[in-house]
Amino acid sequence: MFVNPQPQEIAALLIEARTIAVVGLSPDRTRPSHAVARALQRFGYRIIPVNPFVEAVLGEPAIGSLDQLPQVLARDERVDIVDVFRRAQHVAGEYLRLELPALWLQHGVIDEAAAGRALQAGIFTVMDRCLFRERAALR
Repeated sequence: MFVNPQPQEIAALLIEARTIAVVGLSPDRTRPSHAVARALQRFGYRIIPVNPFVEAVLGEPAIGSLDQLPQVLARDERVDIVDVFRRAQHVAGEYLRLELPALWLQHGVIDEAAAGRALQAGIFTVMDRCLFRERAALR
């Protein structure tokens, strides 16, 4: 059974992170993904929208999949967290293959198998928690 990291480990991740790829980021202001990503920008994070159906969201160019991250990252930049608003099965192969450092499955996104595979691959993994709420609690 999957167990989320300890609160102090989550806090350390959120303090150190600079760039967050948001999978399923919607341009619709009424959607949770949009509100969370906008709030994360206000905290100072760079947001990379991952949505194949839009060109840009929140002033950032969108990419269709995590495989396209090199196209939007500066030479010395990396993605610190992949924040998933879709079913994890849609991105499981990409984040494992790309060896991204942290996977965050948003509140309501529960996939024990995907979370387990990420942990086995050494990826810091959080499941069924709201990244915005966790970050806001650090103030």
